[in-house]
Amino acid sequence: MEGSPTLKFPASERPLGVLPAPAPGEVDRRIVRLEGISKRFGSQLVLDDVSLDFEEARTTVVMGPSGCGKSVTLKHIVGLLKPDAGEVFYDGRPLSALSERELAPVRLQVGLVFQMGALFDSLSVQDNIAFPLEEHTRLSRKERDHRVEEALATVDMAGSGHKLPAQLSGGQKKRIAIARALVLRPRVMLFDEPTTGLDPIRSDGINSLIRKLQREFSVTNIVVTHDLVSAQRVADRVVMLLGGKVAADGSWDQLAHSTDVRIQHFLTGTYERIDDENMPETTINPATEPKSKRRPTSQP
Repeated sequence: MEGSPTLKFPASERPLGVLPAPAPGEVDRRIVRLEGISKRFGSQLVLDDVSLDFEEARTTVVMGPSGCGKSVTLKHIVGLLKPDAGEVFYDGRPLSALSERELAPVRLQVGLVFQMGALFDSLSVQDNIAFPLEEHTRLSRKERDHRVEEALATVDMAGSGHKLPAQLSGGQKKRIAIARALVLRPRVMLFDEPTTGLDPIRSDGINSLIRKLQREFSVTNIVVTHDLVSAQRVADRVVMLLGGKVAADGSWDQLAHSTDVRIQHFLTGTYERIDDENMPETTINPATEPKSKRRPTSQP
């Protein structure tokens, strides 16, 4: 909607999505930075000059309608996609300047929890969680087993290592997926729709776990979700993407009081036909997406 007001901070402070730069002598707590990221799939522009900063040990929720670029943003952070324009920084290092060999240890510091969990059906819970350790570390079997036990205890699933994914409920599968992402002890956790398909009680359990990771382990959480209850529950900060751009950035309360009608329609679940023009869904042709070279894991 041309001319629609958007939630903005004063121009003297900063543009949307960009956190204040540290003052001289202060530690830069921005662990992930996206600067001017644009991404196109065929003729469809998914991200349009997006700049976002993510502060260490904070939980940021990224919201927006289907196809607005939320999951694509996560894939850029973890290095599964490369931008057509702009740069992604991790702990101050530009990812484009790193070779695949140099990028590998960076990726291991980022845990990715897939929307549907992506557990290996033929492997036990124990082996699912141990898989990243076998692939990326030289730990002994005893050390791997200890790490798995720690991860299971963290997600309140101790004693379930012998089970197969088919023996787990939806909420339990989500917890095991989180445990697998945690087992390498990442600094950043990326969650793609972590409460999808769960009832309110199990959803709240996942929300509590996300907050626990931040509180007890100082993990930086970046959560993509449509779940408004979850967003309110876990977010220190909420970023809303609309049409491939950052449309709002602030606390939940700030977004709730935004005068942008697009944001209000999203938060209240109000449909008006004009929204189809102002918040178009992006359809990505699978042929334009990069093919995975290996089985999906919680760590790329």
